[in-house]
Amino acid sequence: MTTAGDRAEADRLARLLVEQRLAACVQLLPIDSVYRWKGAVETAAEMLLLAKTRAGLAEAAIAALKAVHSYDTPEIIVLPVTAGLPAYLDWIEAETG
Repeated sequence: MTTAGDRAEADRLARLLVEQRLAACVQLLPIDSVYRWKGAVETAAEMLLLAKTRAGLAEAAIAALKAVHSYDTPEIIVLPVTAGLPAYLDWIEAETG
């Protein structure tokens, strides 16, 4: 999961992950964020990217995002999948293999 400052960057990041087979799918959602940055409370309209990938690709996906992300300290986090529709999980495996 990561965020981007605008739709164009979100599209670029999503395409990068899918083209490099680091994610089978990336969903893009508009969000409003409230956060603390350098001692001040900030707000921003951002795009949330939810990337569907395998645990074994997490470090490569993080490195790819970090290399091109526009933020100084981008939110890049990994959430474990504890269960899911087997056919969907198989699809992720096939598309990122």
